Amino acid sequence: MTQPYLFHAGEATVLAKEGQFTDAMPEILIGRTDGPVGQAFANMMAQSKGHTAMFAIRACNQLVRPATILVPKVTLKDMANIDLFGGVVQSATADAVVDCLIEGIIPKELANELCIISLVWIDPRCATDPNLDKKDMYRTNYEATKLALKRALNNEPSVEELIANRHTIKHDMDDWS
Repeated sequence: MTQPYLFHAGEATVLAKEGQFTDAMPEILIGRTDGPVGQAFANMMAQSKGHTAMFAIRACNQLVRPATILVPKVTLKDMANIDLFGGVVQSATADAVVDCLIEGIIPKELANELCIISLVWIDPRCATDPNLDKKDMYRTNYEATKLALKRALNNEPSVEELIANRHTIKHDMDDWS
């Protein structure tokens, strides 16, 4: 049997409202700081060109627990995208983590023993969209982060569900099978 909370992975997609490019698709790892997720978390502190990681904070001096690091899935090439990443997306992610503590999705007693890595998507069109709805961007990232954490800690989807749906659920982008 594996050690509890050693390594859990989850993902979720929450779609934007009509006319927005604010779909959120976080991919989450959550696990103990003294395990493989903790090692990966520490390694993320060494920044790589274009994919700068940052902590999820609710405000200055308010780092969330479990400590959470955000990593963009695409290269952030301009201040507009960096501002969205370090503003709306960071805020939504931080609030989702704290609310997961409040709701018991993440056990409070393990808040300082776990860490989270969240790979986040920002559609590059958001930064230049004159009609960008930051509230919708917050909503999608908040909802998707909470759902991804819940799925990770519940090991969802189950192996049984994956097997049962193998020939009925197709990839969203296309069907190559």
